[in-house]
Amino acid sequence: MNRIIIVGGGVIGMLTALELAQARQSVVLFERAETGREASWAGGGILSPLFPWRYLDSVTRLASWSQAAYPDFCSRLAQDTGIDPEYTKNGMILVAPDESDQAEHWAQRHQRNLVSIDAPQFRQLEPRAADPADAAFWMPHVAQVRNPRLIRALRRQLESLGVQLRTGQLVQRLLYDSGRCRGVHADGEHRADAVIVCSGAWSGELLRNYPSPPSIHPVRGQMLLFRAAPGTISRIVLEANRYVIPRRDGRTLFGSTLEEVGFDKQTTTAAHDELRAIATQRFPVLRDFPIEAHWAGLRPSSPAGVPYIGPHPQIGGLFINSGHYRNGIVLGLASARLAADLVLGHPPILDPSPYGWTKPRG
Repeated sequence: MNRIIIVGGGVIGMLTALELAQARQSVVLFERAETGREASWAGGGILSPLFPWRYLDSVTRLASWSQAAYPDFCSRLAQDTGIDPEYTKNGMILVAPDESDQAEHWAQRHQRNLVSIDAPQFRQLEPRAADPADAAFWMPHVAQVRNPRLIRALRRQLESLGVQLRTGQLVQRLLYDSGRCRGVHADGEHRADAVIVCSGAWSGELLRNYPSPPSIHPVRGQMLLFRAAPGTISRIVLEANRYVIPRRDGRTLFGSTLEEVGFDKQTTTAAHDELRAIATQRFPVLRDFPIEAHWAGLRPSSPAGVPYIGPHPQIGGLFINSGHYRNGIVLGLASARLAADLVLGHPPILDPSPYGWTKPRG
């Protein structure tokens, strides 16, 4: 049995910990605040990259593996923990009329069900939309999870498996000597056979003074939550990088912004007003419901949105699983399994080369 330290307790860190714990490794997870309260909590939980044809095939391969695994994973997690992540397949409408050739080519290449729809079909799928687009795409198999519930279920599962969760403990630096990572320094020295950095937007900061630091930086996103009634909106609808996500209980998310503001996680009145204006213009029915919450999160941006997954090229015992940008939830199951495979020396589920630490992206 190996002792493995995971730095970062978001969905990526927790899923990676789960894979390793299920492989009977001794796992210690360090989280600077509370588990899952950063980008994992702040996102929408859509189980698809937004406009998936805009991404490299390396992202699609991770997404495809995860999408196939999510239904059974959520079912087992709910059964084991008593917390239902609310896996819901309600489909996604995507408005991108100028990208039909690119979208259709992507769908054919990856054997995806993507249907061109007109305004009457749009209206039939989502009656509450104010002005259905004359040309859009419908992806009926796209699902979502309620990410705060997923986070709570994952934490309970990790606790039941004996993973040590050290919350409120900031990892300040790695223990590094003779070309090898020996552990981390947080409230003291903690030794391990391997260290996996899963620190999201903070990964680049932790690793910037070591060889070959990853190109990961924060991008702020702000989101609104309307306390709507069940059935008010039934589909995920994506247009111009703004999306609406209806939950089972009627609560409806609308987001999100893309802001290069460093590690500033404050919400702003300007973003609140802009998001509310767009949301109620596209879905006038939302004017009837109060805004229950407004929050911001910091996405871990990486070149072309391709995550870093794998061993450091120069430092033994050091691995990374980070840089998922807007797709941490949908890529999470596959990237966690791949990272665990590489740490344990198992045959990898996917060719790991596109996600290598020093692999060119884009």
